[in-house]
Amino acid sequence: MHRRHLLNLILASAAFALPFSVSATQIRNARLWRSDDKLRLVFDLSGPVQYKTFSLSAPERLIIDLSGANLSGDFSQLALNNTVIRSIRSGHYGQGDTRIVLDLSGTVQLNSFLLPPQDGQGHRLVLDLKTAAPLQIAAAPMRKPIIDKAHPKRDIIVVVDPGHGGKDPGAVGAKGEREKDVVLSIAQLLAKRLKREKGYDVKLVRNDDFFVPLRKRVEIARKHNADMFISVHADAAPRLTASGASVYCLSEGGATSATARFMAQRENGADLLGATSLLNLKDKDPMLAGVILDMSMNATIAASLQLGSTVLGSLAGITTLHQKRVEQAGFAVLKSPDVPSILVETGFISNARDSQRLVTARHQQAVADGLFEGLQRYFQKNPPLNSYVAWQQEQKKAQV
Repeated sequence: MHRRHLLNLILASAAFALPFSVSATQIRNARLWRSDDKLRLVFDLSGPVQYKTFSLSAPERLIIDLSGANLSGDFSQLALNNTVIRSIRSGHYGQGDTRIVLDLSGTVQLNSFLLPPQDGQGHRLVLDLKTAAPLQIAAAPMRKPIIDKAHPKRDIIVVVDPGHGGKDPGAVGAKGEREKDVVLSIAQLLAKRLKREKGYDVKLVRNDDFFVPLRKRVEIARKHNADMFISVHADAAPRLTASGASVYCLSEGGATSATARFMAQRENGADLLGATSLLNLKDKDPMLAGVILDMSMNATIAASLQLGSTVLGSLAGITTLHQKRVEQAGFAVLKSPDVPSILVETGFISNARDSQRLVTARHQQAVADGLFEGLQRYFQKNPPLNSYVAWQQEQKKAQV
């Protein structure tokens, strides 16, 4: 009896200790400073961590994967002006891991290492970034006109995809309202608004009532070197009471809800797509190609989630929301591995109230304006390299 009692005590102790032993390391904070020859980025950690780094080009990115780590800090306060780092993004990766993506303005040499607790500081991950040429800390006033004249100021390319079309009417409302007609109108209004905004260019996947396969829609976005892809829908749901707008992006794992899973299955049909065919990986070793594809897809999904969240926030002031967070599922039309992509459900045409509003010109214009506002807010925070919007942001900072 004594041995059995002792064994029970040991097992109970182990059960209580287990949650604490597997608790994730917290990424608490990030600090940044420069010297003449390098840029140092330090992540403050609550404990030890395992990590790996990769780099991707066109555009240049540095990716850091931290195993068993969660982000509890905020990178938004880092002063990235006049550094090789244009922006810092982060997201969940794998089972309980965190991926951090540094968007870079050029190639760098990386030296990274972990530091144990010492001198009153805890665990740290240190990244030293060396550029090929010394960083220009500040442009002299006399050089501003030269920079202004030489700047390419390219347009941000937005590809707008009105869902369905032609032989595929999409969802049909109780009074015969067709999804393909509603979303074409909204997409055309969004395209007109984008064309009026300096620094943006827009391409419509279809500008009339014809069918475009899902594979072709993704190819159109990549053909135009799109900076983002937005697919506009007004679907049906199993429950007629379901209403409000939703935003979805791709998930390489499972769907985040039953509704997201249903929507993905409905949209995909038999026209599924393998993303490996969309990247130029034919000359790569199969294992390396898989790593490159995985890295690119995860970085793109992280950007898509950020984009989707901004768009959803803009729609909240215009219509009710079906979900207050960005949902994820395996939408084939969002599987471009290097273009941030979202699918917006502007409402449910199967819902009587939503359907009544979706067919009115006033509501269609309001939705298009909301989508534009969300896209614009996202790109003001994340302007693509060499774009007019990026140049505009630089000019504003220079005047402060």
